[in-house]
Amino acid sequence: MNAITIMVFRTNIKTKKKLKHISSFFNNHSNIHDWSVDIEDIDNVLRIEANGSITKTGFINELKAKGVYCETLSD
Repeated sequence: MNAITIMVFRTNIKTKKKLKHISSFFNNHSNIHDWSVDIEDIDNVLRIEANGSITKTGFINELKAKGVYCETLSD
């Protein structure tokens, strides 16, 4: 079993409507165990707990394909 990885991203998920639109992607993604988006934060921070079989780059590419801007947010 892969270890859990925590990834933090800056996104353009700024509204509850956009959050609702993308939530099924997060909820149905086989590698994601937990996630949250802080739409009140200036960076609209997305925090993901996922198994180690997905990379940050892979995840960013999956979100971009769904029309979501996403970049790694440094600690």
